[in-house]
Amino acid sequence: MNHDVERKIQQLKKEKNTVILAHYYQLPEIQDIGDFIGDSLDLCRKAANTDAEVIVFCGVWFMAESAALINPDKTVILPDPQAGCPMADMARPEELLKLKEQHPGAVVVCYINSNAEVKALSDICCTSSNAQAVVESIPGDREIIFVPDRHLGEYIAEITGRPLILWPGYCIVHQRILPEYVAEEKKIHPAALVLVHPECPKEVVDMADFVGSTGKIIKFCRESGAKEFIIGTEQGILHQLKKQNPEKSFIPASDFAVCRNMKKITLEKVLSSLETLSPVIRVDEAIRDDALAPIMRMLEIR
Repeated sequence: MNHDVERKIQQLKKEKNTVILAHYYQLPEIQDIGDFIGDSLDLCRKAANTDAEVIVFCGVWFMAESAALINPDKTVILPDPQAGCPMADMARPEELLKLKEQHPGAVVVCYINSNAEVKALSDICCTSSNAQAVVESIPGDREIIFVPDRHLGEYIAEITGRPLILWPGYCIVHQRILPEYVAEEKKIHPAALVLVHPECPKEVVDMADFVGSTGKIIKFCRESGAKEFIIGTEQGILHQLKKQNPEKSFIPASDFAVCRNMKKITLEKVLSSLETLSPVIRVDEAIRDDALAPIMRMLEIR
């Protein structure tokens, strides 16, 4: 059945000049049909540079929304519009406005995992891949508000030495990766390196041999001479790790690190979205320019 669906997807993709962007946390079969598989920064750059008329974004709402901001003349589709991000929803525009009033002159650094209304109130976006570079690009005499992930913000504050005003948001998936789970896996696999995403709590980050975005974790595993890795991020990344490194072993740090929202997109939903060219993601024109500006400032930083 899936082979028939995949064949139809490939056919419609060509007919409708479509590119499929898939995040590393997607189901394996979704990653396998993607034209580009990557982390948030990779996919943001692909969205900015594609010549396709239609973008099918296999991720969550904020990702497709960012692609729609960058490509106002293209059709951007999210196969399941219920694929949201609880962390993004933790940042509310009215509360960010109040925080900005309490810190006039502060630079607002907005994690890409946020909704357009919050981006529109921010100065520059970042991803987990480039958050350090973004923060280091800001003059040292400026206060910095970091929204919405407190764990990523805490990690960036530590490695840059810059004090950050942190929003109390977090990723509910990475929050489930507890230090005792990592310690238990390390006991079972003493030679394994511990690799974690900076959205994890500080206690977990402090246990890691390497901390980085999904893209950087994949690169590290590909280049490392080690044979065993304990992976502290959403389990969808294991598909690419195993495909690229069949001779190595990858152990999830927690069986609970599964994002239900990322798993909402299926092959059948991708096919339906190509057949109907829906659901289309649209951005309120009243905030489009303000929400796009911090993304474009981010993309200028290498």
